[in-house]
Amino acid sequence: MSIYKNAIRDARIREYLPVHRVMLAEQAQNAEILPGNPAIQPSISGSERLCILQPGGALLLDFGVELHGGVRIVNRSGAGRIRLRFGESASEAMGAPNQDHAIHDTELQVPAMGMLEYGNTAFRFVRIDALDAKLELMNVLAVALYRDLKRGGSFRCSDERLNRIWETGAYTLLLNMQDYIYDGAKRDRLVWMGDLHPEICGILSVFDDVSLIPASLDFVRDHTPLPRVMNNITSYSLWWIVNQYEYYLHRGDLVYLQEQREYLTGLLRQLEEYVNQDGSEMVPPRRFLDWPNNDNPVAMHAGLQGLLCRAFQCGAKLCGALGIDASRPLEFARRMMGHVPDCGDSKAAAAMLTLSGIADRSDVLARDPFRGVSTFYGYYMLLAQPTAPALELIRRFWGGMLDYGATTFWEDFDLDWLKNTSPISELPVPGKDDLHADFGKYCYRGLRHSLCHGWAAGPTPFLSERVLGVKFLEPGGRKVAVSPELCGLDFAEGSVPTPFGPVRVAASRSGRPEIDAPEGVEVVAG
Repeated sequence: MSIYKNAIRDARIREYLPVHRVMLAEQAQNAEILPGNPAIQPSISGSERLCILQPGGALLLDFGVELHGGVRIVNRSGAGRIRLRFGESASEAMGAPNQDHAIHDTELQVPAMGMLEYGNTAFRFVRIDALDAKLELMNVLAVALYRDLKRGGSFRCSDERLNRIWETGAYTLLLNMQDYIYDGAKRDRLVWMGDLHPEICGILSVFDDVSLIPASLDFVRDHTPLPRVMNNITSYSLWWIVNQYEYYLHRGDLVYLQEQREYLTGLLRQLEEYVNQDGSEMVPPRRFLDWPNNDNPVAMHAGLQGLLCRAFQCGAKLCGALGIDASRPLEFARRMMGHVPDCGDSKAAAAMLTLSGIADRSDVLARDPFRGVSTFYGYYMLLAQPTAPALELIRRFWGGMLDYGATTFWEDFDLDWLKNTSPISELPVPGKDDLHADFGKYCYRGLRHSLCHGWAAGPTPFLSERVLGVKFLEPGGRKVAVSPELCGLDFAEGSVPTPFGPVRVAASRSGRPEIDAPEGVEVVAG
């Protein structure tokens, strides 16, 4: 109960994380007191050892894991000014961090005999420079801000690399579940409707409380009266329909779906204007598939052909659930199925054509399978190919990030970046490329690149759906198919949330899978 009128309660919790290791200590004494130090309050006893930071001195601190929040600096000396830098990589904290959407590089006054808290971003590393006075630091702690959510989903198999990837995807999603579902916990910290789809699928496969999904969908809807398009990107309005279907299929919330009736039907009528008589898409600007295909009109057309067709397919199912005549969206989907564009070598476009049913272009995905992968559309690339090669792609591509220090998955990545680089958890090495600062195109350039991006968590829902084999057949999980695909694994076990409780699966190569479903869920063979 709030003591303040009209207060808005924060649903998140705060926790303090001690320093994991000190990576740099210049003109600093006793920096070894910081790792593991639990002190959160200044003391006046005078008996404690202090970390003395001289004017011109600096500390680079590693908290051991990416987190969302800020830092608390516990100071027992007089006041002094500092320069404070946050970094998702060690090089970012040592350099000139990007300031878009959250402040990562600033000068602050540390109070005498007091505590300074600052920051609202994602980071792992912090650099503190004393600018004009000696500081007697009792401690520096990270202040983690996150939602304490129960998990109904889980995954474990005989391949520890896959286990770690599933868990890292789940953790990446959690850090992006703040006031709403963000695309990136550092940047952009915004609700992007297209970016939401892989995140929604992941959240539905992990967490019991998924209330941020409708809140985020409604946030963008309420700020986008028709005929405007969501996020000023025409294709992102298509994703709103797909996202609504994903949420309804997994949660079966008909009351919520009924609230979307007017907007859904109006948007479907608007989408009809985006289809030529021959069934080809003519989605108006701003046209967007994903950044790697931004300058590829062939891939853009093929990918949007598949996405728009998928939006009509999902819209028809939602209309059916609402008791609305679905014949028009079904007719437009059917018309679009008759136009099969060339996708070139674009794996993103090939995946969208395959998943929409327009054409099976898994052959494109199989060619040079570890190149041309994007973190956003990587989820669809996994879904659009057989499970065995998809698992190898997960091990190589997402596993490559882990090999180079990732504790959350990145906005952009290419395996070629690893040829002459050091892990993000280490200082840049002369003569080697900087993995964070030296790569990326478009909005990914340099230190603007986000290393905690929810759209990159696609392996988490994929492993639950394909390896555990749980597929929703009726809204809310009233009927599910279970058909595990081990693809060389000795065993796989885990659970998938439903509104009735989790469906639990344990499968091994030695026998039939064991399935435990809650009352209200019918299980059929996949």
